[in-house]
Parts: sequence; C-alpha cells; structure tokens
Amino acid sequence: MTTTDQANAVLNAFELGFGAASTIAVVTGVVACAVVFLRTPWRFARNVVTIVHEAGHALVALLAGRRLQGIRLHSDTSGVTVSRGRASGPGMVLTTLAGYPAPALLGLAFSGLVSAGRLSVVLGIAAALLLGVLVMVRNAYGVLSVVLSALVLGAVALVAGPGPQAAFVYVMTWFLLFGAVRPVFELQAKRRRGAARDSDADQLARLTGVPAVIWLLVLLVLTVSCLVGGGMLLAGPVLAP
Repeated sequence: MTTTDQANAVLNAFELGFGAASTIAVVTGVVACAVVFLRTPWRFARNVVTIVHEAGHALVALLAGRRLQGIRLHSDTSGVTVSRGRASGPGMVLTTLAGYPAPALLGLAFSGLVSAGRLSVVLGIAAALLLGVLVMVRNAYGVLSVVLSALVLGAVALVAGPGPQAAFVYVMTWFLLFGAVRPVFELQAKRRRGAARDSDADQLARLTGVPAVIWLLVLLVLTVSCLVGGGMLLAGPVLAP
C-alpha cells in the first residue's frame, strides 16, 4: 500500500467514525475556534503558537545567515529568539517579521497536506519542528513547554487510532490558522495601553522607518490571508457544489 493509499485509508476510517468529510471540517474547525477565542483554553494552548512563532524567527535567522544563540519561552506565553549578526539590513528585517506569520504559514502548509491526504507528513513536520526548538531552548519553562507538546504529539502518533489521529491533525491545522490571527489583535491592544514597546512591530518600525501600525496591518493581512486560504482547503468538501 502506498503512502497516499494509507492516508486515504485513515481519512476513510475517520469518515466512517465521525461522518462525511464536510462534517469533519466543520466540527474540527469549531473546536479549534473555541480553543482560540475562549479565554481559559487559549491561555494554555497559546504556548503552541509561541513555539511556532519563535521557530519562525529562528528559521529565518538561519536562512538569513545569522548565528542563532537560543530560544526562551516564558510562562506568560511570550518568547524571545536571540541571534547574532548585523543589527540592521534585510536579514534582520526578515528575521523580525517572521514570527507572527509563522503559525499562519505553517497552518496553510498543513492545510494543503491535509487536503491531499498526507496526514502522516503533517505529524512528521510537527515532530521535527518541536525537536528543532527543543535543541535551541535555553530555559527550563521552555523545555517543559516543548516536551509536553511533544508528549501529546507522540501519544497521538503512536497510541491513537486512525480516527483520533485525523481529528487531531484537523484541529491542529485549524488551530494554527485561527491562533495566528488573535495575537496580532492582542499586540495592538497592548500597544494601545502603552505596553509592548519592544514588540516585533515596533522593532520593524525602528529598522525600516515604517510606522508600527503599518506593520501590524501587514501582519494582519498575512495571517488572515492564510486563514482564508487554509480554511478553503480544509473546508473543500463543504464548499464543493
């Protein structure tokens, strides 16, 4: 059996257990939306968004030729990625810009894989991302956050049956898409209160001379565009005539 056949078999098993593909897309989307927009679940799940956010900074820093020093994740769900290199220029701009769109772009990539039935690839990429972040984390809380996330992912991949695995992948993908948008609004709310003066948007403003509010708009357009595009891929069966 080929990898595609295996993925289709998983999807078929999931549909037999949970209903048509359109129902899968809607139910998992609602669950992910609730996790993002309800205060209590978001307070815990936001750590996942922070992990991907900092991974985005780290990956682009490496691609831009900067020397990655480490990642720190904090209990207030904030994080920081430290890299060495020029303090200005395109590499620094791209590194600073990469954080907020990273969950949205990963969610969009996962949406394409899910729509193609490549669920195992999604789990593999998620595992590789967590491993890469774990290697670079430099504080105890960060290690704990990444290890707990890896344990959940490992339990789903190794213990859960095809149906729960597929449900997890759908929810995770929807969560990344929705979860990328809320932090942009949270950042603007903090800036309105006079906080977050060293945010990514403010750093971009200092690096480029473009006002921070414009960078916030850019981040919002990027994250919402990924949400719309990824949502269309995931909800394909719903949208189909």
